[in-house]
Amino acid sequence: MAPTGALIYGAPAPGLVEVPAGALQLSPLIPGSADISRLPDASAERALILAPPGTLERDYVLAQALRALKPGAPLTAFAPKDKGGSRLKKTLEAFGCQVGEDARKHHRFCHAARPAELTGVAEAIAAGNPRIVPSLGLWSQPGVFSWDRPDPGSVRLLEVLPPLEGAGADLGCGIGLLARAVLASPKVTALTCADVDSRAVACAEHNLDDPRVKVVWADLRRPLEGLNDLDFVVMNPPFHDGGAEDRALGVAFIETAARMLAKRGVCWLVANRHLPYEAALASAFSGVELRGEGGGYKIYEARK
Repeated sequence: MAPTGALIYGAPAPGLVEVPAGALQLSPLIPGSADISRLPDASAERALILAPPGTLERDYVLAQALRALKPGAPLTAFAPKDKGGSRLKKTLEAFGCQVGEDARKHHRFCHAARPAELTGVAEAIAAGNPRIVPSLGLWSQPGVFSWDRPDPGSVRLLEVLPPLEGAGADLGCGIGLLARAVLASPKVTALTCADVDSRAVACAEHNLDDPRVKVVWADLRRPLEGLNDLDFVVMNPPFHDGGAEDRALGVAFIETAARMLAKRGVCWLVANRHLPYEAALASAFSGVELRGEGGGYKIYEARK
């Protein structure tokens, strides 16, 4: 990768910071972004980092950004005060930075220059790298949804999901937990797995070593091009965007699934009990059945 000018990680709210024109987007949650781990050492002129809330993920991103900056280049890291912002200064100081700090618009901002000598960066990168998680027996990475344990909703869906057949899709596939179970059916001929997180996509490619599988990095609020007339869709749709609950996400997934399915195709969906997806399901499908409920979740089978 060629040397870069400015780096930006994340999508700050309008008016929060001034993003330089042409800044290279690095967020794994924005399809088409560059991979922060592949940036050359000491190559970038400036970095703006909307720091993620998880400790391992946050430290990994800040360490990678510092590694990629030229010595003396400025870094601004910021986050909501209640989602890791109060811990940014301590983290950057541990990496060898001299840090200035201010607060505005419910965010904490830390300003530093990349020191000539960094400390602890290699360790933070190693702690945030992809790895096989023993409790899952699968590749995963800090920052991916439910990265180190089975998601309870997906587990509930697997308890009632029948063997499927034909061509299908796993929307919001994560690291491939649902897809592995779907592929256990020899009657499944093809499975497209898609997720908005490039880290999950990379892990799913490791975990789903099957010629029937195609893994795609995509924003599933819009249909995948060329994917239609499917026999089935399975999904555990997200309902948070940028840390805030967004029920429209699940509705968009339902609408996307319906557009992908052939007549009489089936969608299996698990959702938290409080999410009101019934109207969206009834609008998009001809028949909807509640197939399981418990543990704070509900599972629906919806037929086109």
